[in-house]
Amino acid sequence: MDKFELQKEKDHLKGVCKFLNDKIKMMSQTIFSSKERIQEFRKYVWENKGDMDVQELTSVRTNSEMEAKRMLDERDYYRRLLKIESSPYFASIQFMDDVGVKHDIYIGMTYLKKDELHQIIYDWRAPVCSLFYDYETGPAHYLAPEGEVYGELLRKRQYKIESQKLIRVFDNSLNINDDVLQEVLAENSNEKMKNIVNTIQQEQNQVIRNIRDKNLIVQGIAGSGKTSVALHRIAFLLYKIPNLTSEKVLIFSPNQIFTEYISNVLPELGEENTVQTTFHDYLSKIITEYKEVESFIHFLSRYYQDDNTSYEEVCYKQSEKIILDIEAYVHHLEENTFFERGFVENHVFEYSKEELDYLFHDRFSSLSFFERIQAMALKMSENNYNGKRHRQATYRKLLFECLPVKRDFKQILIDFYESDYCDINISSDEIRKLKSNRFISYEDALVFVYLKGLLSEFPYDKYMEQVVIDEAQDYNYLQYKILSKIFKKAHFTILGDIHQNINPYYAYDSLERLNDLWPSRYIELTKTYRSSEEIISFTNKILHLNHVSAIRKKNANPVLVHDYDKLISDIEYLNAKYKNVAIVTKDEKTASELYEQLKDEFKMSFVNAFTTDFQKDLLILPAYLAKGLEFDSVIVYQDKDSYYDEKSQNLFYVACTRAQHELVVLEKDA
Repeated sequence: MDKFELQKEKDHLKGVCKFLNDKIKMMSQTIFSSKERIQEFRKYVWENKGDMDVQELTSVRTNSEMEAKRMLDERDYYRRLLKIESSPYFASIQFMDDVGVKHDIYIGMTYLKKDELHQIIYDWRAPVCSLFYDYETGPAHYLAPEGEVYGELLRKRQYKIESQKLIRVFDNSLNINDDVLQEVLAENSNEKMKNIVNTIQQEQNQVIRNIRDKNLIVQGIAGSGKTSVALHRIAFLLYKIPNLTSEKVLIFSPNQIFTEYISNVLPELGEENTVQTTFHDYLSKIITEYKEVESFIHFLSRYYQDDNTSYEEVCYKQSEKIILDIEAYVHHLEENTFFERGFVENHVFEYSKEELDYLFHDRFSSLSFFERIQAMALKMSENNYNGKRHRQATYRKLLFECLPVKRDFKQILIDFYESDYCDINISSDEIRKLKSNRFISYEDALVFVYLKGLLSEFPYDKYMEQVVIDEAQDYNYLQYKILSKIFKKAHFTILGDIHQNINPYYAYDSLERLNDLWPSRYIELTKTYRSSEEIISFTNKILHLNHVSAIRKKNANPVLVHDYDKLISDIEYLNAKYKNVAIVTKDEKTASELYEQLKDEFKMSFVNAFTTDFQKDLLILPAYLAKGLEFDSVIVYQDKDSYYDEKSQNLFYVACTRAQHELVVLEKDA
């Protein structure tokens, strides 16, 4: 770039910053005066409402609510402007449309307008900005509200701006090895995930901006940016879909550690954080019959710490076969349950056994088993008491007294396990545990919820419009079956990597299997941005992979394989070189024991299933809690008592792929 062009960019930035500063100052005054005006207006209405008729009162309240909403929208935009005050934009494009008009488009985290006809900065989510992410210079087009716009992309330019000063500017093409991306990849990792809005790549952008497909299934290799893509997609949908708010978006995270790790991304993008939960939290809300529901993490701990639970039994409870068996059992109950007798209510209203059986098997047969009883009780109350419903509880009680199957879901689960419909013999010890009201295992909880839902309806959530599921490979098909019945009208974005599956009892050949539940577009992310080429080459060999495309340049740091007694020297070496170091063990027990050995020698953090926040400087954690996280350097610890055998190679792969710059593997016999 010549001096004239550079000066032109500096002058442009100066003008933008002046306008931005003036806008922020003006809005701060406007918002303050608007707030005072609303408070005065509400005070006036309160003091004079006695003199207003209903129509006047309704009108002024409506106006007040509209004014309040307008003020909230202004406040949100004001906050967005404050976020870009230091660095107003990060890129620009020059696009000539098919009628020969040139457009200079500056791209930032949010928009800035002089008026409706003159836009200074475009929000990165605006349709025209897709040109920056999808094309190199040459023929290009984008989808505008009025249709496809064709033309030629004449220039792509990127900026580094700090404190309203132009630090660096250069032209670039689509080349994914461009300077900005490599600069970002070379940085040390942070305590929390950052936005990637200035380095979104073409394949990632196709996921983020997809609004043609209601449901997306994304298979992405380790380090392909699946989680970042999911969060940027949420930000895009909030921008694009009218009336969609953060409260109507639900993210299923693998654990609370991960939830905290991603908590900064949406606020950085100018959006409120969405509703976030884990599948375990959802199970705990649905299952009220037990005091404690085992989490997925503790479920994994049992396996990797050599619990005595029958492997075949758990595999069956996690299988797709049990879904069919549960459905067959419920159908059997519905078809073969008959009332034992009739009843007379209030000495007047009599119902014979035959009449009750007719209502149950014919009149209300479209409903689930126990919903039929609810519907019968309601109908009886309305028929016998002039449409009133006040006696339905009485009728419900009388109906259940005459029904041989009681609304005891724990007993029904046990009955299923002891029936011919169950394809495996469940041990008497397991049956005895289920009769308690204290604890239910993770695998039994899934079966319990599905059985309970089929018998009495699933807790349908009509409020959530978008559901995002990360680490999708760790959810078995039964879990997705449950989610499909709870969120019937929501659209799904499902992201995972079948090679990172850590559920030892269930695995997918392809996430496309989920198309049976949600007709979806299946997309693959094949490039990895996290790890060095040396680390990727090593991790490929673990699972015999060869399709990984490395983006990060070689750093000449070979993967080191040492004996486990070299741990202290390896920690000292990496600690001196990198901002953060993670020691990843196979299980929590090993991590805890190792922490006790090292905590007096090093300042470090121990991460377990109950951890919600931590410092990444030096920490120790089990591999199944490292899912989705990344670190500058990683020590994968193994000793003679805790090592990755043939059954846990996926977990070993997960542990190793957490490393960005350097990986050390400690082996029991290295």
